[in-house]
Amino acid sequence: MRRYFNTEGRCRQDIHYMVRLEQRLEKIKREYIDFGKYFVMNRGRQYGKTTTLMALAEYLKEDYIVLAMDFQMMSTANFADEQTFVQAFAKMFVAAFDKRNIGNQEELQQSLLQLADNDKNSSLRELFLVLSKICDKVDKPIILMIDEVDSASNNQVFIDFLALLRAYYLQRESSPAFYSVILASVYDIKNLKLKLRPEEEHQYNSPWNVAASFRIEMDFSVEQIAAMLLEYEADQHTGMNIQAVAQSIYAYTAGYPYLVSLLCKLLDEEVCESRGFKNKTDVWTEAGITEAVKIILDRQIPLFQSMMRQLKDNPTLKQMLKAILFRGKRITFNPDTEVIQLAAMFGYIVNKERCVQVANRLFEMRLYNLFLSEEELTNAIYDEAQGSRSQFVSGGRLDMKRILEKFVIHFTDIYGQNGDKFVEEYGRKFFLLYLKPIINGTGNYYIEAQTRDARRTDVVVDYLGEQFIVELKIWRGSEYNERGEHQLAAYLEYFHQDKGYLLSFNFNQKKEQGVKELRIDNKIIIEAVV
Repeated sequence: MRRYFNTEGRCRQDIHYMVRLEQRLEKIKREYIDFGKYFVMNRGRQYGKTTTLMALAEYLKEDYIVLAMDFQMMSTANFADEQTFVQAFAKMFVAAFDKRNIGNQEELQQSLLQLADNDKNSSLRELFLVLSKICDKVDKPIILMIDEVDSASNNQVFIDFLALLRAYYLQRESSPAFYSVILASVYDIKNLKLKLRPEEEHQYNSPWNVAASFRIEMDFSVEQIAAMLLEYEADQHTGMNIQAVAQSIYAYTAGYPYLVSLLCKLLDEEVCESRGFKNKTDVWTEAGITEAVKIILDRQIPLFQSMMRQLKDNPTLKQMLKAILFRGKRITFNPDTEVIQLAAMFGYIVNKERCVQVANRLFEMRLYNLFLSEEELTNAIYDEAQGSRSQFVSGGRLDMKRILEKFVIHFTDIYGQNGDKFVEEYGRKFFLLYLKPIINGTGNYYIEAQTRDARRTDVVVDYLGEQFIVELKIWRGSEYNERGEHQLAAYLEYFHQDKGYLLSFNFNQKKEQGVKELRIDNKIIIEAVV
């Protein structure tokens, strides 16, 4: 059977193209399992947690008895009360036990089966006495893995279960217990914020504060992506530049596992059917990746749907992301701030030099599209661009100079009487709103995160294979502006471009508005001042 890129559940090396996990598994074993640590593998949605757990179970089987469970297999009713949970857990544990070839297996399972079939009240205390007995009788240490534990995290019986896990961990020198316990979830369950009933206030619980911090890197590196593509290339013979394609995929995804797999899947299965791609050789290029990105941005996928729900439920999160993206606001990464903690837990942001940064370019592009779309119906400058869209494209090529010329006119007419603070906060957003209907459906744009701050931001526009670099900046005086011109010229060199565009929002009353052409360091700079 032909191997393929998988985005639906667990990945397997024998049937899927996937990043090799051996180094990650060895590090988890060496730094956590062998020391008998209890820990939570908490990462954002579709981050490869289940794939890692299942691969780890296989990796550890020679040295340990690994019992893997999944709380998604338990219904809400299974957490209704202590007895119901004990019975459901005992049955699931027996099922996991059956998959192992363990000496005196039937004898060890018998006590669990009695709990599972017991009509009387079975307590968590009784369950743990049986589990302790099993841990004492087996010939290898037991590793307990439970996936999707956050599906149970709003239930008191689960809190009590974690509390007993902690108690046995603390007493394991005198009472046999699991050698290591691994829980996988999106939420960090070391400190749960629990609301048991609608009329109650949220309560914080620390039922599992013995858990070690899980610091294993689960993002894919450029090298890991390249190694995966090397296996694909050995089968498909596309002739791709593996290193260049891997770097481009990483640039959009920052190694987010699901997004890496999704981009590759689209390149392999869908992009070849799009306009302008004759074969796989054409697809596995920068142009093909740009097309795959357009598909991702236009498609409803669970990862983005989850993000949109979080933004709707958490206005403060939305406000923070808007401030970062549109105003270049620098927000200190403080893990004790609830909104930052939430965004980091879901994988939406990262700690970049102690500041909050959106985790990857695809997240940024999707967020820009959302925030700008919310204003399309009511924003006058969007209407101006949409109404005169045809004049900006000639012979299939985008005329960026013309866009800047018309933007200066329209922005001045509509917002020229507003104050400096208004322009500083909203100027860049209005340029993106102006740009959006012009390239919509044909081109993409993204913000270069490395250059975005309160003073400047670089917009990279891809349009039918042609790239445009547009620097947006706030005027801070002539000397600063000259530095910006040379900075843009150097940036053009990095992108192998001979021409770039500079849009300055100038608050000086004597400013010279309009567009002019400069030559800086052998580069042509089209500079617009508004």
